[in-house]
Amino acid sequence: MRPNKVKQFWQEKKPLAVGWLGTPDTYVVETMANSGFDALVLDMQHGMAIGPDRAALALQAMATTDITPLVRVPWNDPIWIQYVIDAGAYGVIVPMVNTRAEAEKAAGATKYFPLGYRSNGANRARFFAGTDYFQGANQEVLCFVMIETTQAIENLDEIATTPGVDGFYIGPSDLAITMGEVPKLDHDAPQHIEAVQKVIDCARKHNLMAGIHTTGPEEVLRRYKQGFNLCPLGSDVGFVGAGARGAVAALRNAPAASSGGSPYA
Repeated sequence: MRPNKVKQFWQEKKPLAVGWLGTPDTYVVETMANSGFDALVLDMQHGMAIGPDRAALALQAMATTDITPLVRVPWNDPIWIQYVIDAGAYGVIVPMVNTRAEAEKAAGATKYFPLGYRSNGANRARFFAGTDYFQGANQEVLCFVMIETTQAIENLDEIATTPGVDGFYIGPSDLAITMGEVPKLDHDAPQHIEAVQKVIDCARKHNLMAGIHTTGPEEVLRRYKQGFNLCPLGSDVGFVGAGARGAVAALRNAPAASSGGSPYA
């Protein structure tokens, strides 16, 4: 079975280049997949109208490279998980997992018996992963549970010891909201900083992977030094916006433009 780079890089303690996809356009997906990332996360939860049909097409577009495809599903529902892993996703990020029971529901849907209750019948996955998909799926298809509330922080050890859970993924903004703080990434509230550290400490204790949503490359480097291994460098929408703003700013700030002269003279 094709190896999962997310797991492989974590085991080898190598930095993983992760991109985030929030649009359903397959050409954008293909462009991101050919930009040098090691893994891409397709966001069905907060991406722009990404349903199961579009998700399947996006996974096919990613397969033009050897990138590892992950999907953040819309909710902790086995139906969504089944759709995307049967279509070839090598892992899921499952929102709002606050208890062991919710972790069991999420992890069980990603694993075949005896680790879970996933139904056998992978369709496109066997083309992407290989004919020995069933034999390797429980080891290579990952389940990240999202830690997004103070309740989840309180239940970290119970969630971490749930069979089939491979890692945590922190949603900083939602976690901040449950603390009574303003939602934002890279939060500087002391209680938020403390909670994030608890997550990485718990992940280390139980030999789990850990990810967190970030503001960009500078924070990613800091988070990797902290012990995280799944941290997006940026999103398709973010890269388009930053590139467009930079181009416009270059024009606005050009000497000819600021002095009123024509840059074409």
